[in-house]
Amino acid sequence: MSENPLFISVDAMGGDNSPRIVVEGLAIAARKNPDIRFLVYGDFEQVSAEFRKFPHLSKVCEIRHSPEMVHNEDKPSQVIRNKNTSMYQAIEAVKKGEAQAVVSAGNTGALMAISKMLLKTIQKILRPAIVSIMPHRYGKYVMLDLGANSECTAVNLAEFAVMGNVLAKHALSIENPKVALLNIGSEEMKGREEIRHASQMLKEASADLNVDFVGYIEPHDIPFGKADVIVADGFTGNVALKSIEGTAKFAAALLKDSVKKSPISWFGLPFLYFAAKRIKKIMNPKLYNGAMFVGLNGLSVKSHGGADGFSFSVAINNAALLVRQDFVSTIKEELEDIDLEEISQDMFYDVL
Repeated sequence: MSENPLFISVDAMGGDNSPRIVVEGLAIAARKNPDIRFLVYGDFEQVSAEFRKFPHLSKVCEIRHSPEMVHNEDKPSQVIRNKNTSMYQAIEAVKKGEAQAVVSAGNTGALMAISKMLLKTIQKILRPAIVSIMPHRYGKYVMLDLGANSECTAVNLAEFAVMGNVLAKHALSIENPKVALLNIGSEEMKGREEIRHASQMLKEASADLNVDFVGYIEPHDIPFGKADVIVADGFTGNVALKSIEGTAKFAAALLKDSVKKSPISWFGLPFLYFAAKRIKKIMNPKLYNGAMFVGLNGLSVKSHGGADGFSFSVAINNAALLVRQDFVSTIKEELEDIDLEEISQDMFYDVL
């Protein structure tokens, strides 16, 4: 057993086909991460039945019985006070210090609401955000917010920029990430007022914020590596994310259909094998599972509800990476000498 094991709590009942896919993910993650120990919350009988398929899990997992679960259709207001659900208890383990991160494939709204209530936001952060790591042509980028905040102020967007910048530095090892605001055009006067105000804040306070702000980015430029951190309100970010995912699936399906309908193209397939294999690896959504709630006093990671065992293990790996890098403390340190509201007010008075 590792001298200093890393503890992660897991909501075994969240998502589709749980607890089967959750336990499969645990089995994969446990083999790749011998230093991790898991606190697994869910119906004891159901979880135990799945554990019998993977005997090695008994050495690294502790099953904790939770009599209830959060359903996909449940509203956050309905479950936020129910302490008997597997999701609530898994998050509470982080609050109590028993675990250093929580991973769930359950209801996103409920996970955010309970995480925010139990873990609280970092002192200088007004709103936490959902952030994910995505592939572009030359590597990877960070994108936030992806749905936690449908409406945002300029200060919120500036907060997201700072947090995304920290994540890109540590999770992607980018020394000086390029940060951009997602907008409908590259001209300074394009977009809503809060976007323009956030742009002004990031430009004028870039040195104080330690952020390399490169201006606006349009959706069609996202896949080409023009920014390492892309910032948006939750509504816009979620639409952009789903559009990117849908376009990737459409392109793959179109290529597959074209090959099927053209017998001549079959002769070229052997020559395209390695190129197609590389593209498939880069675009495989399973490799990017695990969106993080940043801005909280603890790590909460959301796996896709339809994840299989492998992609759930990726979400666990992402959580472990951020724990090892002490991500929460790093954000706190970065924000220690920053007061975004004061910067915003100073700019307002300067305009007057």
